[in-house]
Amino acid sequence: MTVNDLARGRRAGYRQALSRRDFRVLWLGSSLSLMGDGMTFVALTWLVLSQPGGVQLLGLLTVCYTLPVFAGGLLSGPILDRFDKRHVLAVDSVVRGAAMVSIPVASALGEVPAALPFVVAAVYGLFKMVPLAGFPAAIPDLVPEEDRDAANALESLSFSLAGMIGPALGGLLIAGFGSEAVLAFDAVSYALFAVAALAVRRPLTPAQRPDTARPRGNVLMMLRDRTLVATTLAFMAFNIAAGMLLVAGPWLAKTRLDGGPQALGLLLAALSAGELVGAAVAGARAPRARPIRAIAVVQLIAATGFLALLTAPHTIGVAAGFLVIGMFSAPMTIWAQTLRMARIPADLRGRGFAILRTLMQATPPIGAGLVTPLLAAGLLGPAVLVMTVVAAAPALVLLRREH
Repeated sequence: MTVNDLARGRRAGYRQALSRRDFRVLWLGSSLSLMGDGMTFVALTWLVLSQPGGVQLLGLLTVCYTLPVFAGGLLSGPILDRFDKRHVLAVDSVVRGAAMVSIPVASALGEVPAALPFVVAAVYGLFKMVPLAGFPAAIPDLVPEEDRDAANALESLSFSLAGMIGPALGGLLIAGFGSEAVLAFDAVSYALFAVAALAVRRPLTPAQRPDTARPRGNVLMMLRDRTLVATTLAFMAFNIAAGMLLVAGPWLAKTRLDGGPQALGLLLAALSAGELVGAAVAGARAPRARPIRAIAVVQLIAATGFLALLTAPHTIGVAAGFLVIGMFSAPMTIWAQTLRMARIPADLRGRGFAILRTLMQATPPIGAGLVTPLLAAGLLGPAVLVMTVVAAAPALVLLRREH
């Protein structure tokens, strides 16, 4: 197969997914909303920094952003399974859009209350899991099975592009128009996402089955699916290592690499660039190996990227490691999400994706807490060893399970 054949195959896969009108509409609305969210974190951070004692308040803002996610994750799943996902996504967008617009409205009326950015961040966190679980739970109803890898890759590409462009564009807009204008833009993006959700023609409510045909145990039945449990635990472990990386990157830029903030920017850009490339390739075609084996192999390769941190003080070597981690972790996400779509019953998808994504969102802070004492003591070698082992060990277990 030539490079041109492969490229045509990739484009064909994405064209097939985007040819589904309802998926295309929902994906475009979600992508625009994610871009607004990328700007919002920068805007809220800048508002808090502008307050007296703003640096000390950043920790509280982070807590408001993250802590409600866990409660929201438990609540959103049953709602997504009970009601039409189009309506749930639209209501979520209206609520969060109203929260965002409250700050520019308060500013226009006089002054933004000091507590308001924290309230807005808490509302965002509480409802964050609705689209994170609702969009992938809707994909099986919008595209056929053969197009799901491409559809999942498109979702992953949206996250990566929003993470790269959103904060940078937000910073430029804040400099020119102020944080309030950025939050007003995010409110508009939420409104457009609500319109997109309501524009989907196909109902996104699972067909109701007779009570006698309903599986007993509900979401507890997922615990009996060894494949779901194994892949979820593998992702949780890898995300612990990723949480360590989020601490190690700034630490390296501050203490071991030349360039300071520019070096940190290069590392984060390399990680995002890797995710973009990995998602684009993985979404083009299904893996040749069995899904679990393919997931384990790319996770193992991604784990080797952590070893590149030992090349410090060479910034290019460390950045190459970040690139490898991003490039091979993206296929993990895409292929595992397709696998979950096939194994979770339709009437449990909302709860299933909400629970699984909440669990995976919970583990990066664990990694950050574990690696901080090692780096504070200057023990880069042991820290890298821990990161590599935590990331690689679950992959080895998955490979052994496949034999």
